[in-house]
Amino acid sequence: MSVKSQFLKKLQARQSVPVSSNSKTLADIAEFRLRITQLQEQMDAWLVDTGLSVGTFTATVTDLLVEGGVFDIPGIVLRVDDRAVKFVPVFLYGQGVTGCVEVTFHDGGHVTSLGRLFMRSGTVNKWTFNPPGALSPSGQGFDENTFFGQILALLP
Repeated sequence: MSVKSQFLKKLQARQSVPVSSNSKTLADIAEFRLRITQLQEQMDAWLVDTGLSVGTFTATVTDLLVEGGVFDIPGIVLRVDDRAVKFVPVFLYGQGVTGCVEVTFHDGGHVTSLGRLFMRSGTVNKWTFNPPGALSPSGQGFDENTFFGQILALLP
């Protein structure tokens, strides 16, 4: 076998090696973090002139489909007095999506689910919203109207 043939064989073998699942998972986690940050920035823009601002906290996500099983990701919170609406990351992989955020309303000692946001991977770069109990993650687009519908609970 000529040196050129050896080179071409090695080159072809190298190009056909699939991306490791670990590097794909790390890329998906990085995308989830980025999209949460972009969501926070969008919320800040929607809240201009309201006097409200978005806060963040660190959420620990346990996902058995992720190597190591646990990773930290930012969550989002809006507060008015003792009431809060939290956007808490809950899983990376599941239900045909890459990225899920639980939206909850907190009033003193009570926590009520307001629904879930699902992040799509690939070419669709939008969040979708599903109300509590919805079986399919197809949902409606998460836009300004949906956002204000969720945080309306902050005002008694």
